[in-house]
Amino acid sequence: MRAIVITTLGETRSVELSDDGHHSEIRRLLAGSPDRAVHHREALLWIHGNGTGEGLPSNLPAWTLACAWRGLTLDYELFGDIVITGRTVDGDANSLEADLAEQARTVTATTLETLRRRQQKPPASNEAALNELLAYTARDVTP
Repeated sequence: MRAIVITTLGETRSVELSDDGHHSEIRRLLAGSPDRAVHHREALLWIHGNGTGEGLPSNLPAWTLACAWRGLTLDYELFGDIVITGRTVDGDANSLEADLAEQARTVTATTLETLRRRQQKPPASNEAALNELLAYTARDVTP
């Protein structure tokens, strides 16, 4: 089963999970019990179940991807590394489709590039910076 990991540092990597043992492999990748979140009808985001409580860092690239896929600004953060798998109609995990994997990579790269530009030329406000970032990432997932 193809999947993508987005780290808190903004690195993306492809991983191959076994069909039968994917849950335990995801637990190992996240270093904790995973929760599933649906932000796209064809994908599952696997998130550390106690990332906030364990003090894991925020994952801005995964958050911007979730916002872009949902078409709205999430009012909560995602913490720790995130694993993304595909999702069946019944809600089970399966291989992540290539186009969704590419969107994850592109949104992650856009997020990092936007952060780099912010350091060179700070935005007028945090709200302006967030709106700019979300506009760029929404463009990245538009077919």
